[in-house]
Amino acid sequence: MNSDQKPLWTPTPEAVRNSEVVRFMAEANRRFGLALKDYRQLHAWSVENRPAFWELVWDFCGVIGEKGSPVLADAGRMPGAKFFPGAKLSFAENLMRRTGAEPAMIFRGEDKKSYRLSFDELHALVSRLQQAMKAAGVKKGDRVAAMLPNLPESIAVMLATSSLGAIFSSCSPDFGERGVIDRFGQIQPKLFFSCDGYWYAGKKIQIAEKLDVVIKNLLTAEKVVLVNYLGEAKETAAKLSRATDLDSFIAPFAAKPVEFEQLPFDHPLYILFSSGTTGVPKCIVHCAGGVLLQHVKEHKLLCDIKPGDRMFWFTTMGWMMWNWLVSGLAAEATLMLYDGSPFHPKNDVMFDYAQQEKIDFFGTSAKFIDAAKKAGLRPIDTHDLSKMRTLASTGSPLVPESFEYVYDAVKKDVHLASVSGGTDLCACFVGGDPTSPVWKGEIQAPALGMAVDVWDDKGKPLKGERGELVCTAPFPSMPIMFWNDPDGKKYHNAYFNRFPGVWCHGDFAEWTEHGGMIIHGRSDATLNPQGVRIGTAEIYAQVEQIAEVVESIAIGQEWDGDTRIVLFVRLRDGVKLDDALVAKIKQQIKVGASPRHVPAKIVQIADIPRTRSGKITELAVRDVVHGRPVKNTEALANPEALDLYRDIAELRT
Repeated sequence: MNSDQKPLWTPTPEAVRNSEVVRFMAEANRRFGLALKDYRQLHAWSVENRPAFWELVWDFCGVIGEKGSPVLADAGRMPGAKFFPGAKLSFAENLMRRTGAEPAMIFRGEDKKSYRLSFDELHALVSRLQQAMKAAGVKKGDRVAAMLPNLPESIAVMLATSSLGAIFSSCSPDFGERGVIDRFGQIQPKLFFSCDGYWYAGKKIQIAEKLDVVIKNLLTAEKVVLVNYLGEAKETAAKLSRATDLDSFIAPFAAKPVEFEQLPFDHPLYILFSSGTTGVPKCIVHCAGGVLLQHVKEHKLLCDIKPGDRMFWFTTMGWMMWNWLVSGLAAEATLMLYDGSPFHPKNDVMFDYAQQEKIDFFGTSAKFIDAAKKAGLRPIDTHDLSKMRTLASTGSPLVPESFEYVYDAVKKDVHLASVSGGTDLCACFVGGDPTSPVWKGEIQAPALGMAVDVWDDKGKPLKGERGELVCTAPFPSMPIMFWNDPDGKKYHNAYFNRFPGVWCHGDFAEWTEHGGMIIHGRSDATLNPQGVRIGTAEIYAQVEQIAEVVESIAIGQEWDGDTRIVLFVRLRDGVKLDDALVAKIKQQIKVGASPRHVPAKIVQIADIPRTRSGKITELAVRDVVHGRPVKNTEALANPEALDLYRDIAELRT
């Protein structure tokens, strides 16, 4: 890192003073007689004094419930520590604290549909759903599964499920039938919610045939309820067994005050699923208290969300960012929901949405930012984004050039918060700090309360070198278990096999001189030519600067007793990979990264396989190249792309 580099953005003194994290720090100083002066000192205190920190998060964020005592039991066990073991709370009650005629949610489904739901209307819908679910026999611990678009009704279904102490699990309607069955078949839901279809890129996608197969394989679902999105729910339900439409399901019940049962802190709330690219997806069970506490901390302190803010993240219900977004209701924000293609009916529709609805917090993926850059979008010249205070990104590492693009072409005075965590914790390990500068290519800071570090293979901390991202102390949103893992072996092997008693996340990371972090990609996809560990993200950061390249994927191919780097590139229409372009790509990687990063082979490819949350899948490509089976192609959005990587002639020499 050049010491003379200047930050891309620095918050104004007024913004720092008015930030929620500075208010929180002042309260910590007052309550505990401290003299904390900045975020770094606050973070150090938060990990050294976890009981005091998490109790203050509960109080400062106004968690509704009985706190009980102690705050933390068995603090030295990981896994095994218990946060707030005597607490009682209702997740739904905490998210439904606000009432009134203001919009709780504003929905836009491409150019096909848009509507709003007020806080009072949300309460009424949740009440009717709660009564209907209860009448259908749903009780504490039962599972309710949903294959739905990102609709207000979807959030109401989740809240009603949680209010009864049942466990909610979701995926998006673009999943293939095998992908849905592989997930929900494991957890045996009592109720199954779906839509009648959805829109994508202007196309109407009907799913009756897929639904028929899914329902026949989910025999525990005593009732199937279809949400009306295409206007065909009644008609579709009539063709399916055990099915009804949402309007008919709630018709017998009038709205009344929602009943909230306060349950233990570690009562199961969500079942989320691993990507499933290496086998049947793991069913990760998260608890209500842990998810709530992490999310209110992240929303208020790391993202500076204030009551009345308009909060958006481009996500589907198949990605944990949906679960993260909906918790914004606990911060009394208005949720901005979008479903469909982010580039339909025109490339800048997301920025239209941000301008028209005056979005304060705009969350998206690194892939979207790169696609906007490649499409030549310059909303700074075409849109009024004066209300946008924060632009957040996750899903994959945000490359340095995308940082520059945001400040050059989107908005100069925006807090660009690159964040990283995962489905495994339903939260962030590292993320934004609204009180500190943004440096090109860097995630700003470790998240408060998270004892994050970078270790070498022997478990020694590293500074300024690349290693494994670890968390050395328990945190509230650690999974309480994996479903169908009675002895906890799968859970232990997923996180604690590498370093006993320490969470090893599987990311290849590096601390920066500013106290921030760079994520270099998944450590299991790390390349090892001549024994040197190289993160794939470092290669992508260089390749994505080349105009002819749309996107790329790099793997390590076992070759001649070693590993060689192979880079596959998808090029712009009409562009062919010739010797000149190969030389240009290699030179860019050599100068921008290092000679060790230069691939031994560069191959043109027509498509790159992705998971349904948009992440490229190096491991699946690596397996295909080596002639190994890919265990679960249903986890991929475009599994047919894998066939392009079989028996490639260039890789035989």
